[in-house]
Amino acid sequence: MSNISPIGSRETVAESLAGFSPENQAWLKLLMDNPTSDDLLLEGLHLYLDQASESKFLNSLKLGKCGEWVGNNAPARLQIRLAEAAKSSQHPAYQAFKDGLTRSGGMERAYPKANI
Repeated sequence: MSNISPIGSRETVAESLAGFSPENQAWLKLLMDNPTSDDLLLEGLHLYLDQASESKFLNSLKLGKCGEWVGNNAPARLQIRLAEAAKSSQHPAYQAFKDGLTRSGGMERAYPKANI
């Protein structure tokens, strides 16, 4: 499956994150399962967060829930890149997404603390 090219565009990913219907969630999960789609997913996430930061109304609850869902459903290989994307701006939209991502505990599941 790693030789299959991703279907969609960064705009499609951003629209799926914004709409967040069950169909969009299923498509995003499929996208996350394909390692060749990682860059597309992250470009779409940046577009989504940029659009949220430029909107007149900041829906921080929706951004937080999106971050939590993404953190819960993203594979371990994406957790660091998702955290970097969430920290790439100091805008409250990025902060709300980062808070949800942190609440999901995805980073802790992907990289558990060592018992020393």
